[in-house]
Amino acid sequence: MRSQFDDDDDGRRPDVDKVVAQVSQMMRGAMKKWVPIGLGILLLLALFSGTYMVGPGEKGVVRTFGRETSKAEPGLHYRVPLVQEVDVVNVEQIRRTEVGARGDKKMDTEAQMLTGDANIVEAQMIVQFRVREPSKYLFRLRDPEETLRASAEVALRSMVGRTGIDDVITTGRESIQSETRVFLQKLMDNYKSGLEVTEVKLQAVDAPGEVREAFHDVVRAREEKEKLINQAMGYRADLIPKARGEAQRIVRDAEAYKEQRVLRANGDAAKFESVYAEYRKAERVTRDRMYLETMERILGKIDKKVIVDKEVARGALSVLPLAGAAALGAGK
Repeated sequence: MRSQFDDDDDGRRPDVDKVVAQVSQMMRGAMKKWVPIGLGILLLLALFSGTYMVGPGEKGVVRTFGRETSKAEPGLHYRVPLVQEVDVVNVEQIRRTEVGARGDKKMDTEAQMLTGDANIVEAQMIVQFRVREPSKYLFRLRDPEETLRASAEVALRSMVGRTGIDDVITTGRESIQSETRVFLQKLMDNYKSGLEVTEVKLQAVDAPGEVREAFHDVVRAREEKEKLINQAMGYRADLIPKARGEAQRIVRDAEAYKEQRVLRANGDAAKFESVYAEYRKAERVTRDRMYLETMERILGKIDKKVIVDKEVARGALSVLPLAGAAALGAGK
């Protein structure tokens, strides 16, 4: 089989221009057939590679040639491939970092802190946070979460350094947590980190192991003291109101008795005044009336009465009540 490039029978070489024209014609035919297919494939690839999804609780930051140009809310979006890039950040996820420990492993260099009264304590703390501003979170700091952890250690050391060891270990924990969270948030705002501190929780605050038992004895003694004081205050709070109530009751009874005696005395005085006024008007009549009223009260209590005129009784012999005398004798 002879090729187009083989010598002709007469020894002449083939026409190069003719060969080039034939090859060019073949290539144009292939291009007409495959170029639309390739363009379609590239278009589909560009379409699918530029589509992205932002999930619930997330925000997308769109960068055009490296510069932030817009933000994407949850949903389906499109970006221009090779021109735009998208960073998706979860803004509702609660993240956490630890100070003084990494899981179950204690970090001695972080945990040991100096209190306001120059004592050493070992403190461990958990910080919970979330992304509030995705742009600052992505572009302001090289490692925002490590910056937060270091700042949390600084904030905790600052608060512990202002507080005595007794308060740090016992009653001052809530105050330290609250003040540490506020101070840490100020630091992260100053760094423009885009992070929001949601909670700060002290996990363990205790004296160093060498003196821990002695501190626990002191704490137990203080708790016992507080318990006894509370019991005494409770007894006092119970006893004093009762005593005050009893005193008020006695005072009220005395006042009532006073009012009763005064009213009775005033009534007796008024009665005497009225009787005296009538007596002054008719002395004999009033005296006789008073005598009769008195005798009525006295004789009204006697069941059997014998009334004898004084003129008759003047020469009579007194009668001895023999029945009564016999009863007296029998009683003896």
